[in-house]
Amino acid sequence: MEFQQRGLGVRRRVRAVAGVVSGGLLAMSLATVSGCSTETAADERPGGTARESAVTVLHRAADVLVRSGSSRIRTTMETATGGTRVSIRGSGAYDFEKRRGRLRLLLPRDAMGAAEHAPITELLASGALFMRNRGAGIPRDKWVRVDTTDIPDGNLVTGGATDPLTAAELLRGVRKASLVGEEGLDGDLVRHYRGITDIGRAARLASEGARGSLVAAARGFDESTVTFDAYLDGLGRLREVRHRFTVTSRTDGQEATAGPEAARRRGAVGVASTTELYDFGAPAVVELPKPTDIYAGKVGSPQK
Repeated sequence: MEFQQRGLGVRRRVRAVAGVVSGGLLAMSLATVSGCSTETAADERPGGTARESAVTVLHRAADVLVRSGSSRIRTTMETATGGTRVSIRGSGAYDFEKRRGRLRLLLPRDAMGAAEHAPITELLASGALFMRNRGAGIPRDKWVRVDTTDIPDGNLVTGGATDPLTAAELLRGVRKASLVGEEGLDGDLVRHYRGITDIGRAARLASEGARGSLVAAARGFDESTVTFDAYLDGLGRLREVRHRFTVTSRTDGQEATAGPEAARRRGAVGVASTTELYDFGAPAVVELPKPTDIYAGKVGSPQK
């Protein structure tokens, strides 16, 4: 995985870049879980005044968001492999109380600069992902529904964006974290934390709405530990979180299965997922599709 550094005001940001999401947003093939970390690190302000541990602060990040009501969101999912880099960017709003969000995703362009796919609209809900303009012969006025509790990664990376509340729920599994320092973000002072979280532990501690998807992810990822950077404001609200996932896929494009032989057929792919939260209290009206608006046919990979 390659890291690039660039300045942003008083912040120093590290952008992780990893492998290409091939065959469309639903083509990632993942496998089983392993590994964990059990360390914790004290969270102290410069000057030595002890405060709550970084782990404790991060464990309740999801609960603070729910109390915050709603916000606008920006998402970025970055991959790189074979010298090719791909970024999928999204923007929208999220209602944390109702656990519903709406995103408009911009897919990458091809090597000649032509658009490969029109923007995709995604509706995020507890245990479900709805997509419109998914392609592959699906009528433009129909939605595709995906059960996020029944896909190998729990939709942490498959849909091209990590559900913002699920991204916060992942922090319930933090086993090791430290305070990097206080930094500026969009004109506000935030506290920058860095550490390692465990998907399986997060699944066990997650709220009911997130548990099913995280349980699926805990079964599906080869590595259960995920490194992260998280930025919280003075009210304890998550303002930005960046997770770096490691996923695996077979080179022949078919779905991978668990076991040593399958592992030899798969290549590790790094995916960096960044979620930014801002403008708290902004309206986030999300109406889920009616059953008659959901496409009932077979879904293929998006056409390029």
